[in-house]
Amino acid sequence: MIKVLICDDHMIVRQGIRQSLAEASDIRVVAEAADGPAALQRLRQGGIHVLLLDIALPGRDGLDVLRQAREEHPRLPVLMLSTYPDRQYAVRSLKLGASGYLNKSADSGEITAAVRRVARGQRFITATVAELLAAALGPAGAEADIPLHELLSRRELQVFERLAQGSSVGEIARDLALSSNTVSTYRARILEKTGTRNDVELALYAVRRQQGL
Repeated sequence: MIKVLICDDHMIVRQGIRQSLAEASDIRVVAEAADGPAALQRLRQGGIHVLLLDIALPGRDGLDVLRQAREEHPRLPVLMLSTYPDRQYAVRSLKLGASGYLNKSADSGEITAAVRRVARGQRFITATVAELLAAALGPAGAEADIPLHELLSRRELQVFERLAQGSSVGEIARDLALSSNTVSTYRARILEKTGTRNDVELALYAVRRQQGL
């Protein structure tokens, strides 16, 4: 029996996934979590074979939770769920150790197949994601230069984009409904991860990486 933990902040999504998996005799959803800390706490109790993890979570986003889950449970298969276009987060999730990446628009058969595959220790990669992975490789099959901003979490990436566009900390805090202190913390992390020292260097970094910001 494959025991699954679903982490998604929308109850209706969790119910939908649970229903999709209910017809599989070899899969059972044994726990649900509405945010990252709750999911990590449940994982520490043991007995979970596959984690279905949403990327867009409140507070700590799914990529941050993925990092910690991989640190604490390196052999646990994590299947990322997202409503975002595959090109935005799929490769990043896999580079951080996810076993697969699945769009929430997938049908029940694909969800079931994905859970079974990652539970066997294999990766679940759709044709679209496979193309994205191929594009991330060099001509000889070696991994291409990975942009430093690929290390940013979803929220850090949002702040990075605003900073590169010239927005102030106060403006970003207002637009993203965050406190100025929180945005300042994100800014400090972004500067560290991208190897830049100030907003000017950050903007130049964005231009060099041709992010179209």
